[in-house]
Amino acid sequence: MGDVARSVPVLVALRDAYPDARIDWLVQDTFADVVRAHPAISRALPFPRREFSRWATTGRWASLVTYLRGFTRERYDLVIDAQGLARSGLIARCTGAPRRIGHADARELGWLGYTSRVPSDPEMHTVERMLSLVRSLGIPASASPRTLRLFTPAEGSGFASSFPALAGRRYAVLAPTSRWVSKQWPDERFASLARSLTAGGTPVAFVGAASERAQVPACTALARENPDVIDLLGSTSVARLMDVIEHAALVVGNDSAAVHIAVGFARPLVGLYGPTRLHRVGPCGRASDALQHVRSSDRFEHKNPCTRALMERITLPEVVEACRVRLGR
Repeated sequence: MGDVARSVPVLVALRDAYPDARIDWLVQDTFADVVRAHPAISRALPFPRREFSRWATTGRWASLVTYLRGFTRERYDLVIDAQGLARSGLIARCTGAPRRIGHADARELGWLGYTSRVPSDPEMHTVERMLSLVRSLGIPASASPRTLRLFTPAEGSGFASSFPALAGRRYAVLAPTSRWVSKQWPDERFASLARSLTAGGTPVAFVGAASERAQVPACTALARENPDVIDLLGSTSVARLMDVIEHAALVVGNDSAAVHIAVGFARPLVGLYGPTRLHRVGPCGRASDALQHVRSSDRFEHKNPCTRALMERITLPEVVEACRVRLGR
């Protein structure tokens, strides 16, 4: 979901260049709300990732072929593959578009689906790397608060204000979970941070996926006992999550979607980073809002649980201080 949020500058650059074009975005169905309300988009086409994988792995070729043929009927003039994987390269090829652009080093042989293969430096920030695809067309493209801007779908609007603890108050959103253990700042420290914030008069909302609730028992326990702490873990749609972040006075999170959505809404932010390369995947244009302590001997292997030590180097007092600075007190 974070990748979707930070891909928006590609959409905006295309709309600026082609104001009258139909611009569709094929996006994973569960993440479509991140971009569906953007004024630059014509249609957000939901990609049924689970169904697609099931068709491919169980030999349901008729369903797969029918799905892929649907793209051919659209008769696109141009396709840009910003993801660069086997499935996105395959879909690009199946559109039959005369121009299909992607990175020359696309993974899983995804580059086989392109008519134009754009070289890029893998050490570039992810957003700049995606924008290089647009620039290869001679279109000016940049990452800025305007081009990164997100828009909350109507069905999410007003969700945050439905909670008495948050309505009309300057509140903080904490995103304490992660798909990878190595990217998790300790649960107990997030709970202690929430106590500090509420003691200073700032309510807190915890956000994250339902499948990740088990990662943060201290946070969920605190929400049960403190009325100024709202537990939204697994209880929001993407549209509602966007509303909660859009109106927050502060967002604190691990390297996760919440951080990139906060950038899209220009929210005050504290990003907590461990075994990932900040210059490549950090909050776009907001490196000063990220905390990370790296040593020359460190390995940037976020799939290795042993690298969680990098997250543990980030202390509670420094995060509390960073929050106080951004809250203005």
